[in-house]
Amino acid sequence: MDPEELELVMDDAELSMKKAINHLEVELTKIRAGKANPGMVDGIFVEYYGSPTPVAQVANISILDARTISIQPWEKNMLQAIERAILQANIGITPQNDGNQIRLFLPPLTEERRKELFKKASAEGEQSKVAIRNIRRDAIEEIKRLQKDGLSKDAASDAEESVQQTTNRFIALVDKHLAAKEKEMMAV
Repeated sequence: MDPEELELVMDDAELSMKKAINHLEVELTKIRAGKANPGMVDGIFVEYYGSPTPVAQVANISILDARTISIQPWEKNMLQAIERAILQANIGITPQNDGNQIRLFLPPLTEERRKELFKKASAEGEQSKVAIRNIRRDAIEEIKRLQKDGLSKDAASDAEESVQQTTNRFIALVDKHLAAKEKEMMAV
């Protein structure tokens, strides 16, 4: 039995859990918290010379104030295409095109909308927890397989405990991200 194989299983599990957290962070930035954030237009693609291109690659995106995003295309002929892409993305904000730039004015969030958005954030958090638990399950199955191949019962038990501690750490990190998002949503 090669001890490096066990180390590889544990490192792989931790790396996968980190990826689940990174995915959660990306998804949470897309959820509007009432404050303007350039990440809100990250998932929007515009037709640029025949190929779908992220808005950030055809325009300068900046924050004018707490509730206003400015999108300044590098080519003026892209204004209509960007405006159309924003409308089609259905992010709940109507773009204002003044002929030079597009402004997105974020309306203040109602209590009902905040709860709706927090439910969405919680659902993302739950998906991350499920992913982390699945990674734990796969790692423990792999440790049990290694035990059948000659890994001692004590080493297997220690490895399972280590995987569980890693899992607990990442689940707590998901909860921390959700608490921060809730605080951000309720602060506005």
